Amino acid sequence: MTLLYSEVEEELRAAVRTLLADRCPPAAVLKRIESDPYDLDLWKTLAGEIGVAGLLVPEEHGGAGASAREVAVVLEELGRAVAPVPFFTSSVLATCALLPTGDALLGELAEGRSTAALAVSFAASPYRPSRGSSVRLEDGRVSGTVTGVAGAEVADVLLVPVDGDLYAVEGAAVEVVPSLDLTRPVATVTLKRCEARRVGACDLAGVLWSGAALLASEQLGIAEWCLDTTLAYVKERHQFARPVGSFQAIKHRLADLWLDVVRARAAARHAVADSSPVAAAVAQAWNAGVAVHAAEEALQLHGGIGMTWEHPVHLYLKRAKAAEIALGTPGDHREALASLVDVPGPE
Repeated sequence: MTLLYSEVEEELRAAVRTLLADRCPPAAVLKRIESDPYDLDLWKTLAGEIGVAGLLVPEEHGGAGASAREVAVVLEELGRAVAPVPFFTSSVLATCALLPTGDALLGELAEGRSTAALAVSFAASPYRPSRGSSVRLEDGRVSGTVTGVAGAEVADVLLVPVDGDLYAVEGAAVEVVPSLDLTRPVATVTLKRCEARRVGACDLAGVLWSGAALLASEQLGIAEWCLDTTLAYVKERHQFARPVGSFQAIKHRLADLWLDVVRARAAARHAVADSSPVAAAVAQAWNAGVAVHAAEEALQLHGGIGMTWEHPVHLYLKRAKAAEIALGTPGDHREALASLVDVPGPE
């Protein structure tokens, strides 16, 4: 097992980064987040021309048949850009739920013709997969409510897990609710005897494990952008006729942050190379906090300009903070690690 990036992964990174630099600069994200946050034109290009939507889908279903490693590289770049596209919700969570079923919907998702959302609260975790959900099946119809669903408002199909099975549902009422992260809105999904097509069995906890492992790569991308942007700023910003970055206290803070990001990269890469619950829990226990810390340091070290709406650093802080409580908090994962590695906690 190697944690190094392959040549194919670096080529994929270059393609995604070039597109995002051209179509999704921070100014463009800031301009649209209060009115129409999702950039579906950008998503069509990512899905159709670069083919990121079908990375996890096997070739026999029209996808690329790639591994989680390639998906992680895309998530790193989307995290660096806080790109408002439904990649994580449709091409990761929903696709992971669909993969064992072999359903025809996989082909539509792979080609980017459709998007899907898994009707599970973004605050749910592998330890509490039903959190925020009260759904039941009666006479082939689904009723109930799911709160905090990410990507629901732009999904063509909602995938609703009920009692170990997965159902494709249309016609649900989706109400976007206030969210800290404006680049990834969440919604309350209300199902009133909606027609449901059974897709297959669903190991919801396993899907959330996979999602948590890959979310660590997005958090890594957030932390990397914050570190790189702050480093560039303190080299240019002068105070007392010297670059701010030449002050010893600033050097120490950035050196500590660099070490945190290096460790986060190792944890994220291990999580997608190992695919075990232990690796996913370690990555989330570490990377979630690193992303928030990096964004907080970026805001503080940018000084007054970092506190303004016009500067994009607040987008990264909000994305990092929202992701910190998604699919299990760092505390949830640390607590679970004790039993996962058979090390009893303190009594």
